[in-house]
Amino acid sequence: MRHRVTTIFLLVAIAFTGSLLLVRAKGTHLPGNHQGYEPVQPIAYSHRLHAGELQIQCLYCHSNADKSRHAGVPAAATCMNCHRFITAPLGAVRAEEELAKAEGRPVRPVVSPELRKLYDALGLDASLQRDPARTPRAIAWTRVHSLPDFVYFDHRAHVGGGVTCQTCHGPVETMERVRQVSDLSMGWCVNCHRAGGANVAAPTRPLAPSSDCSTCHY
Repeated sequence: MRHRVTTIFLLVAIAFTGSLLLVRAKGTHLPGNHQGYEPVQPIAYSHRLHAGELQIQCLYCHSNADKSRHAGVPAAATCMNCHRFITAPLGAVRAEEELAKAEGRPVRPVVSPELRKLYDALGLDASLQRDPARTPRAIAWTRVHSLPDFVYFDHRAHVGGGVTCQTCHGPVETMERVRQVSDLSMGWCVNCHRAGGANVAAPTRPLAPSSDCSTCHY
């Protein structure tokens, strides 16, 4: 009996050690850990360009992040605030202007293939007017950061406390395509809460994040 128990103990120890080695291996994660997930989106939206070079604030597009549990995906109408006028990269527009001048003809509208996807989703024609023959459809963005259903996370509490988007989402302003930087594990969140807001560079109010289980699991 004792020999059997010892054998079982050794097998469990070997399995545990093996699992740790696998977790440490590059590209291997524990179940539920999607760190590094970087899906291709239906429209190649560049955060590096918009949030980085153009310095558009996160809240301009994700307008619910400071007043709702969910940050929200920007409506296509928000994109049209700019892309009603900007239809292609500046280089492509300038190239068309030079070509039109050399050929002695009017400048033709230039629409990038990615922005054409936006206009098609909105059911717009070549002049960016509503086309009655087209049915608008939602853009099927792929969610990158997703927590389990048994976890409660509220964006407004974090944004209102001065937690920057980069604290959880990484340097999105440098990303051509958004990826999950943190593992978003319970330990990762708890460590931040236990630090008492020490990770917040400029808190907007006194921070005392709770480490009680019921804070995130209710």
